[in-house]
Amino acid sequence: MQAWEIAAELFENAVPKLLEEEEQTWEENFSVSDFYDQQILLQWGSHVPGSGAPERIMVAAVQAMENRGYHSDEETMHLLTEGIHAAQAQDCVSLWQISSKLNHKLLTMPKDSESDYWKYHYYASFQEYESVITFPTPQYIDLNSEAFRDRLFAGWLSQLIGAAIGTMIEGYTSENLYKTYGTVTDYLRRPGTYNDDITYELAFLKAFHEKGYDVTSEEIASWWIGLIPAGWSAEEIALRNLRTGILPPKSGTFANPFNEWIGAQMRGGICGMVAPGDARMAAKLAWSDGEISHANNGILGEVFNAVLTSLAFTCEDIHTVIKTAISVIPTDSEYYSVIRFAQECCLTYEDWHDSLALCRKRFRRYNWIHAYPNACCEIFALWYGNGDYEKTLEIISMCGYDVDCNAGMILPVVAIQRGMSIIPERLIHPDFAELSTYMRKARKIKLEELVDNTLSSIKKAYERRNVK
Repeated sequence: MQAWEIAAELFENAVPKLLEEEEQTWEENFSVSDFYDQQILLQWGSHVPGSGAPERIMVAAVQAMENRGYHSDEETMHLLTEGIHAAQAQDCVSLWQISSKLNHKLLTMPKDSESDYWKYHYYASFQEYESVITFPTPQYIDLNSEAFRDRLFAGWLSQLIGAAIGTMIEGYTSENLYKTYGTVTDYLRRPGTYNDDITYELAFLKAFHEKGYDVTSEEIASWWIGLIPAGWSAEEIALRNLRTGILPPKSGTFANPFNEWIGAQMRGGICGMVAPGDARMAAKLAWSDGEISHANNGILGEVFNAVLTSLAFTCEDIHTVIKTAISVIPTDSEYYSVIRFAQECCLTYEDWHDSLALCRKRFRRYNWIHAYPNACCEIFALWYGNGDYEKTLEIISMCGYDVDCNAGMILPVVAIQRGMSIIPERLIHPDFAELSTYMRKARKIKLEELVDNTLSSIKKAYERRNVK
């Protein structure tokens, strides 16, 4: 049937019925205006669910565009001030009007020719990126060994541990964390697994299980749409784009100020897990996943974390892992300048606090959810932690910024290197046996099943590649 035939059949077969008065409106049990008004109010003032940290996403959108080399004019700043006042007054009529104007400004912002951002190369595709990189030779992995499954289990469990601790303290400066909690080395409350970060990795795993190493951005994005009802910042905009039929890579670039924030960087771990010892494949998978919601430096952040994770399976020296991961980031990219800066800090200062102080100063203009300061925190924790699980956890926690994303990515790197034996028993909470998510069809996932599914997906992908 053609579209017109389906529509005609629906119209011609419709039988009239007289509705009761209360059936004629949505307002009886559901206020449409209140639902959407809550959404716009969240854009102008919200608190992170796990830690209570404050955020104004509309302000951050302008900030993010400035970080990406665009110029905000006086009218833009006036709209921000008006929007903040309207939100505080709960004036949603004005707030919708202001938001529309501000979104138009975001779409039409001119380039700031004086910005350092434009001094670096913009990488628009994996092929362009790959052409300038020399990857290390892939290393053999015995997928059938108990040691490999043990490392996979340690990686997933450590992501839960890091995310649980980080969720409690994300969105604050190191100084304010020290003042409030002292040194955080354990859970401040009962840990949970309810975290938005992992949902994207689970969606990736679904697509990877079906398609293996040939999985495309569109195939991963299809599982985003099917499983994930909502997101935040770059991911939420990507989901909106995907719903309207805007597919990758445009889903990551159209009307998306946040595509160099941490969202892609926070999900690189799974790409490294399913490509153990193969940095190029980890990078390729990370690029495919990253371009759904991100671009350029945002994708390079996911590549960096994917390669860190992949190399952890075959190298037990954490400094070598870091150096090799840095080597697969193009030297003419801005992301390289960031992680090279972090490495130089580590080589210069004995105390990580000194390195963090320089990071804070250099990246003060960036939101705490941006990829750059968080990438620095990852490197500081791994470098100064020197393979010690608890020391790495302490440093990444006390660096502040987007702690759940950071800890959820780098603790698995340390754990994968040595397996379950490195994880302190006190951190293995019984609640981690089953993950709780807000995903459709996957509200509860047993950790053992997740590990087994990851392992079977890798084996299946290897078999498919070998057949070819």
